[in-house]
Amino acid sequence: MPAERILIVGTIRISPGSLERARPAMAAMIHASRKEPGCLAYSYAEDVIEPGLVRVTEIWESRAALSAHFASDHLRQWRESWETIGVRDRRLHAYAIGEAEET
Repeated sequence: MPAERILIVGTIRISPGSLERARPAMAAMIHASRKEPGCLAYSYAEDVIEPGLVRVTEIWESRAALSAHFASDHLRQWRESWETIGVRDRRLHAYAIGEAEET
């Protein structure tokens, strides 16, 4: 039986007016995360209605792949940048999921 995949969904709030300053750090995090073994999807999306609200979606092949992500240098660097780039709040939730099917 294959390991359960892990879906991460949630939001990051960035101070109004700071999103442009945050984009390079966000892009670096996305590019590095997508190269990690076991990363099936990793994206940030700016909310159309709420300024500074960024929606996060990640899919990991396994809990072990997610654990390796949590230990990565680029995640540490991303977290260290939060104060500088205006990250004010982060709310992410992890869900164990089965195989995906197209709808």
